[in-house]
Amino acid sequence: MILEAAILQVKEGMEAEYEEAFREASEIISSMKGYISHELQRCMEVKGKYLLLVQWETVEDHTVGFRQSNEYQEWKKKLHNFYDPFPTVEHFEMVKL
Repeated sequence: MILEAAILQVKEGMEAEYEEAFREASEIISSMKGYISHELQRCMEVKGKYLLLVQWETVEDHTVGFRQSNEYQEWKKKLHNFYDPFPTVEHFEMVKL
């Protein structure tokens, strides 16, 4: 399992509209092969800042399976116009302790 993490900065005044669009877009990502779960967290200190965490079976399920799919084009259409700047997305794996 890998964890996709993205800090998202939503344009000022568009937070409520973004959250509703994200609820709708959640159906898209949750239908993808290799998807495990996702959550969106709202920052308490910085207005318009969010943390997106998505668990995938493999990094390729995200970078190839999702990002190169028709479904991703719909995801982009629903969400990408809210971001400024465009977010950096990183992938993490759990450290065995």
